Amino acid sequence: MGKNKPGTICVQGGWQPKNGEPRQVPIYQSTTFKYDDSDQMARLFDLKESGYFYTRLANPTNDAVAMKVAQLEGGVAAMLTSSGQAANFFAVFNICEAGDHIVSANTIYGGTYNLFGVTLPKMGIECTFVNPDASDEEIKAAFRPNTKCLFGETISNPGGNVFDIERFANIAHAHGVPLIVDNTFATPVNCRPFEWGADIVTHSTTKYMDGHGTAVGGCIVDSGNFDWMAHADKFPGLCTPDESYHGLTYATAFGKMAYITKATAQLMRDLGSIQSPQNAFLLNMGLESLHVRMQRHCENAQRIAEFLHDDPRVGWINFAGLPDNKYYPLAQKYLPHGGCGVIAFGLKGSREEAIRFMDSLKLISIVTHVADAKTCVLHPASHTHRQLSDEQLREAGIAPDLIRLSVGLEDADDLLADIRQALDAADIKQA
Repeated sequence: MGKNKPGTICVQGGWQPKNGEPRQVPIYQSTTFKYDDSDQMARLFDLKESGYFYTRLANPTNDAVAMKVAQLEGGVAAMLTSSGQAANFFAVFNICEAGDHIVSANTIYGGTYNLFGVTLPKMGIECTFVNPDASDEEIKAAFRPNTKCLFGETISNPGGNVFDIERFANIAHAHGVPLIVDNTFATPVNCRPFEWGADIVTHSTTKYMDGHGTAVGGCIVDSGNFDWMAHADKFPGLCTPDESYHGLTYATAFGKMAYITKATAQLMRDLGSIQSPQNAFLLNMGLESLHVRMQRHCENAQRIAEFLHDDPRVGWINFAGLPDNKYYPLAQKYLPHGGCGVIAFGLKGSREEAIRFMDSLKLISIVTHVADAKTCVLHPASHTHRQLSDEQLREAGIAPDLIRLSVGLEDADDLLADIRQALDAADIKQA
């Protein structure tokens, strides 16, 4: 299956039924699994044998869907989590401990920014945020001897900036650490970060992968390419014995599967945050049409972005599919088939005009969600990022007047008509 194209993997990856087995991935809605042999159960607990004994650690439904995501990304293994936020936390915490440090792009989603900037420091893990548009020298200056990873988003949420994956992979590897990329907005249909040097990929599967806005979830995918033992002094959790498993060393015992095995056997064991089998089943239903939906999202967004670009009431727009956008060259490199359906823009005038515009929309909904079948809109400064001051918003690369428009699968003409009437109703005074 790994050699098939993404569209085929979306439909048929992960689950290969044998003669007489269900064609669709079954929902193994069970907390536990029965064994007749006590010794076999012991071998499972010692990680000497693969199998299922408790759904918090592993479940057949989850594994089938995780395998599909791994195949889509071109990775060796994946693990589903209860949310995208849990995926980002586990991805970093799997290689960090108290006293460590990470470097992250400052343009990332506000929830992740808060996780790295506020919550992780309470656990003794510090984060330095960098502007991804800064020079190599400025970014390299953020690294310390105890830095354990570099983090960024393929397409930033909500700003829409495109991450130079290859450049950041080179910087990370020069410092002996992996590059972790949140690929939620692009999805593996439009970008596969491993092909550009990224080592670990995360997803909020709640977004485009799910597609129907019904199931919260996340996923971590490992490329299997980072050589942990070559940097054993930096990653003792993977390269020294784990006494909770009788002195087993993940990097030597599991090779390319070490990272995901540790995340499952250690973090999921101790912290939970597993995705439910029911949600994994719903995720798989969404994945089956991902390759078709992403094309429509991108086509609709392109039309609306071009309209907003030319409307005199719009003060600015950031959408990498526009030829005069600063990220257009990076989008042509990493996202030649389109990026996503999310557009960031600002209206001429104050925040009040932005709020009046959104309140005037009739077809497009104001919701916290983003990147599913229905078109929705949000003002981050008033909603998802309201805990940040205007100064902090700018430090995070988010303009206080930014409107995030997530273009769905409706008819583009209807969406454009709704936007036009809302702009008219907002009565924006042109400069």
